[in-house]
Amino acid sequence: MTDSTVQSVVSVAVLAVVAAVAAAVGYLLFVRFPGDLADLLGVLLVLAVVGIALRTASSALASRYADYSVAEVAVEGPITRDGGGGRLPSSPTTPGADDVVDRIERADDDPNAEALLVRLNTPGGEIVPSEDIRLAAERFDGPTVGYATDTCASGGYAVAVGCDELWAREGSVVGSIGVIGSRPNVHELADRLGVSYEQFTAGEYKDAGLPLKEVTPDERAYLQGIVDDYYDQFVEQVAAGRDMDEEAVRDTEARVFLGTEAHERGLVDGLGDREAVLDRVEELIGAEATVREFEPQRGLVSRVRGGAAATAYAFGAGIADAFGGDAAEGIDVSFRR
Repeated sequence: MTDSTVQSVVSVAVLAVVAAVAAAVGYLLFVRFPGDLADLLGVLLVLAVVGIALRTASSALASRYADYSVAEVAVEGPITRDGGGGRLPSSPTTPGADDVVDRIERADDDPNAEALLVRLNTPGGEIVPSEDIRLAAERFDGPTVGYATDTCASGGYAVAVGCDELWAREGSVVGSIGVIGSRPNVHELADRLGVSYEQFTAGEYKDAGLPLKEVTPDERAYLQGIVDDYYDQFVEQVAAGRDMDEEAVRDTEARVFLGTEAHERGLVDGLGDREAVLDRVEELIGAEATVREFEPQRGLVSRVRGGAAATAYAFGAGIADAFGGDAAEGIDVSFRR
């Protein structure tokens, strides 16, 4: 008997067993046990109530006997709305801003979390998602300490200014208080290939920034104005969050600094490793700092989606996404911190 024949026989046998078990369970649930449809619905409701009760009891026990006093939430990788659907290249494990905000809010609702530790290792990203995380950190009811590990730049620094304090390592890269507005321009290549641009719009600036047409001086001024407005907002937020003069913030000229110089400039409050940061948290809460990292709550659909994203990323979709754009959306310019 060949290997393929053996495999076929085993497959048929397994399918037969699975079918028999499924038929037996179905018979007991839907034919033998319930007298009628009402009985069946009663059985299902009882099972549902038992499941809810077990989950509630488990949560209550976890809260009652919790062994942590500090909630830790990580902000790592490029910041996008959903962790992979934006224009920035990101790995499939990069958490989306909505996911990070959800974790911070769950920590805020947890009576055991007396303080919030925000671990930062990000080069920045999309503006509004970064803003959402900053606001969530600001709203946390208790001391909030940001801790920059490798990089806390641009949108990452925007998140950091929502914390009561920011700590970094001496070698951490901190800063980049600026805004980028970028657009691909392929109209010359399109001309050489004989591709013409034709689009019907209403509104003078509706197609400003689209890659198949040359940007006009008026459009350039219009788009630069958006970048300048974002930059002014960023400077104001940093000045308010760090208690700095706005001119001192502008004097950084969107440069990045190592932790030591960032500390000298007032961009961070302290320098040290994780143990030093936890010592500071203990001072703030007046108790031992025992940390629990809040993980994302992911359902089955999200896990399947994440697996698909990981496969796509392995084939380069993560990089290709950085160049994506829909001309129908109008402005095809990526604004990010």
